[in-house]
Amino acid sequence: MFVLRSILSAAFVFAAVSLVSGQPQAVDTMILGGTVVTMDGGMRVIEDGGIAVDKGRIVYVDTQKAVRAAYVSSNKIDATGKVIIPGLINTHTHIPMTVFRGVADDLDLQEWLTKYIFPAEAKNVNEEMVRIGTRLGLAELIRGGTTTYCDMYYFEDVIAEETAKAGVRGVLGETLIDFPAPDNKTWADAMAYADRFAKKWKGHDLVVPAIAPHAPYTVSEEHLKATRELADKHGVPLVIHLAEAQSEVDFVRENKNMRPVEYVSKIGLLDGPTIAAHVIKANDADLDILKKSNVGIAHNPQSNMKLAAGVAPVPSMLAKSMNVGLGTDGPASNNDLSLWEEMDTAAKLHKVFSGDPKVVSAQQAFAMATIGGARALHIAARTGSLEEGKAADIVIVGLGSLHQTPLYNIYSHLVYATKSSDVETVIINGRIVMLDRRLLTLDEAAVKRDANALSKKIVESLKD
Repeated sequence: MFVLRSILSAAFVFAAVSLVSGQPQAVDTMILGGTVVTMDGGMRVIEDGGIAVDKGRIVYVDTQKAVRAAYVSSNKIDATGKVIIPGLINTHTHIPMTVFRGVADDLDLQEWLTKYIFPAEAKNVNEEMVRIGTRLGLAELIRGGTTTYCDMYYFEDVIAEETAKAGVRGVLGETLIDFPAPDNKTWADAMAYADRFAKKWKGHDLVVPAIAPHAPYTVSEEHLKATRELADKHGVPLVIHLAEAQSEVDFVRENKNMRPVEYVSKIGLLDGPTIAAHVIKANDADLDILKKSNVGIAHNPQSNMKLAAGVAPVPSMLAKSMNVGLGTDGPASNNDLSLWEEMDTAAKLHKVFSGDPKVVSAQQAFAMATIGGARALHIAARTGSLEEGKAADIVIVGLGSLHQTPLYNIYSHLVYATKSSDVETVIINGRIVMLDRRLLTLDEAAVKRDANALSKKIVESLKD
């Protein structure tokens, strides 16, 4: 935390020197023109705005006129007629599962997992598959304006390598589960892997390592406690599926005589930074437990709908000021990584489910995809809004498409009308990773070629 505060202080000093001296200061990049949707504490929306970026950080956000007066740069991006937003944050994925997209659909959760996904993983998941699937997922994330994602899968060290190379921000956790996994056949091996992983990646500019026990119904009480201890040892967050289906509620009640949230709280699993995915089967008492423990919630509306798992009590979570972000879940149960679709779905799902068209407003949905997601992942001091001192995770979205014409309200436009295809330029940690729809850190043709070749092997394996 001291290091982060020092970086923020340096950024503020840099901005102050420029403004007080009256002499424009040189910065790496300036984004000029367009509407800046900051998602800061005041929820400022700046017409004809500008952002100055230096050494990976935002040093100034104001009107274009003010930014031009304070800074100069040889690298200027013209955003006139466009909207400048914080990078989107996907709070729950299994990114290599892009290669299982559409392999099994229209099934309930347990049948989908046990009859199709787990067998497909057992036959196909290896380092090569994870690398190919991760590259495909990263390209899709960038194209859709997602700059940060939270992942739990196998061979997570490979995922971290590819994520860092592509210049994407990730909270990444090695999945720990009580049966032989593709990368680690025993619990001891998996814990040793997770220990090495956390040690290797802690302190990285882009990768935040995490410890990721799969779920209360696939990891024993003793092992769940061990994962909390490991997370605390390294000072990293814990990621888990929680209260995601009625079958989980029934299993935990039968074995522990408690509800899932109550159970994991009682054993101390929530006694530290925690990210809980789904949280569908949660009552008001459960939400109070999660709120008290400052647990981040990853809401996955489309995946939950597709598997008929239920509807998470998101309006109640928001009413309690809980930290709720949006996630896509893995591409095998969604089947894409578009947060634009999740925003639109989240707002509409809760309206129809509650019978109240006022719940989950467009602004709230957009907040869940940005600053809310950052809070859910416990990284809001670093990203999630366009503010001086934060990482330059910035997305420029075009507003010229037919489906975006005309424009009256920017939040309505972003949530109900905008698509991934409207994203034009993506900057992560100050690095331009997509410019005018052209990927700069990934070879799109190679990514598609490798994924299509792998899909043929997967099809053959499922015939056995």
